[in-house]
Amino acid sequence: MIMAGGSGTRLWPMSRARSPKQLIPFIGGRCLLQIASDRLEGLIPPDRRYICAGLKHRDAIMRALPDLTPDQYLGEPVGRDTVNAVGFAAAVIAARDPDATIAVFTADHLIEPVDAFVKIVETGYQLAEEHPHTLVTFGIAPTHAATGFGYLQLGEPIQTKAGDRAFIVDQFKEKPQAAVAERYYRAGPAKYLWNSGMFVWRASTLLDCIRRFVPENHEGLRRIAAAWAGDDRDRILHEVYPTLKKISVDFAIMEPASRDREVRVAAVPMPLTWLDVGSWPAFARTCGTDEHGNALAAEKHLLMNTRGTLVASNDPDHLIATIGCEDLIIIHTPHATLVCKAEHAEEIKKLHGEVGERFGERYH
Repeated sequence: MIMAGGSGTRLWPMSRARSPKQLIPFIGGRCLLQIASDRLEGLIPPDRRYICAGLKHRDAIMRALPDLTPDQYLGEPVGRDTVNAVGFAAAVIAARDPDATIAVFTADHLIEPVDAFVKIVETGYQLAEEHPHTLVTFGIAPTHAATGFGYLQLGEPIQTKAGDRAFIVDQFKEKPQAAVAERYYRAGPAKYLWNSGMFVWRASTLLDCIRRFVPENHEGLRRIAAAWAGDDRDRILHEVYPTLKKISVDFAIMEPASRDREVRVAAVPMPLTWLDVGSWPAFARTCGTDEHGNALAAEKHLLMNTRGTLVASNDPDHLIATIGCEDLIIIHTPHATLVCKAEHAEEIKKLHGEVGERFGERYH
């Protein structure tokens, strides 16, 4: 199951309510969701792939992934964070196949090389199938003391049949404070890894964790799954889903599971090139650059005495020209233009909220 329900507010103004970041064709003319789906070739048959995303984006996503059938689209009436997205998928799939093992993938990452990624995910599947009480996550070596990711404290190694590397997770810590993140980063990747946001687990194991850790959500998801094959599907979904407690799978499940004796959390290291394209500085790393370190994603541009600046436009006829600029983000769309210092990129999310309040849905 690919989670594709994010709004991508830090990529405004290209990412907007009607066209979220996973659907923007800004990576070589392809969108992140298409790239995420293509990454599963040779790993997951097309008829066993599911997308969980907003109902309002169903048509756009079905156009982006034309091989997807309506039954493979799990549409959320409203976003209720990731524990409900993964629980929704697990409940619906388990109703069809109680023994199902599910991998959960993200729709906003670039991961290379793909063949190595496939092999590592296969190791995750093997772990979850050999040890049904295990929640498998994939760990990325930290490149800095980030506070926006979860951290996996690695414990004892796990023996796998294929001899691949895997570890017990002694502690799962979601989005630590800066001082804690700095300590984790300095300890090195042999001790701490970032949580990639991708998982493998038995559907029944995840649902049991939801039952024990967030029981009110479990009851709602059970009602949705029970109605899924009947005529009441849409009514129950719209009635129940908006009432589910809004919380991430990391806080709701992974943190308490790492302290729980009835399950274990395991980490499979993923030593690959991994980029979370969740902000404009991250996007800049996907772009070609000129001799002055400017990241270029606009067909027409003229940059004079300009350095370290991202210039992006989805209007092929629009010219962006600069003089004497340094370390800026300049994003042009037909509806809005953003100019900010790169160091203030995290504030775009706040700006996005104020744009919606002051100027309405057209610009939001």
